[in-house]
Amino acid sequence: MQIFIMRHGQADMVAPTDALRPLTANGVTEASMIGQWLLKNAATIDAIFISPYLRAQQTADAVLTALGNVAYKETVNFITPEDNPKDVHDYLDAICSDKQYQKVLLVSHMPLVSYLVAELTSDNAMPIFQTASVAQIDYDTERMQGELVTLVSPNDINLE
Repeated sequence: MQIFIMRHGQADMVAPTDALRPLTANGVTEASMIGQWLLKNAATIDAIFISPYLRAQQTADAVLTALGNVAYKETVNFITPEDNPKDVHDYLDAICSDKQYQKVLLVSHMPLVSYLVAELTSDNAMPIFQTASVAQIDYDTERMQGELVTLVSPNDINLE
């Protein structure tokens, strides 16, 4: 199984609340680039789980524009910046084993994305995510642990 953990694109710093911060134009471009990278490198995504925060929702929309249809899409209220990575790990194990998803994308925030990579991988690496970066984890559903395959940011992508 492949799990892709993505940080939202660049967001505006001015908003009534943190949850309502929208993406900048650059953030939309970053998310679109990662969507194209996912299309090329993952081909299809079976399920996408998205933070309820506006910038994560907008990031997911931009990625989905590049990917096309995804079989399952869900907004998950406990994948916001300060949520518990162990809870997210347990949720992914439960839903993915039940639904037999092979490629899952989760769109969230720092620091959760960094902590979640550590939670899901056997070496407990906590990479720092640039905006719109995505970590690819080769995940063993039997062991409930995986290996970090790559961490890609929009700066790493050449779409020409």
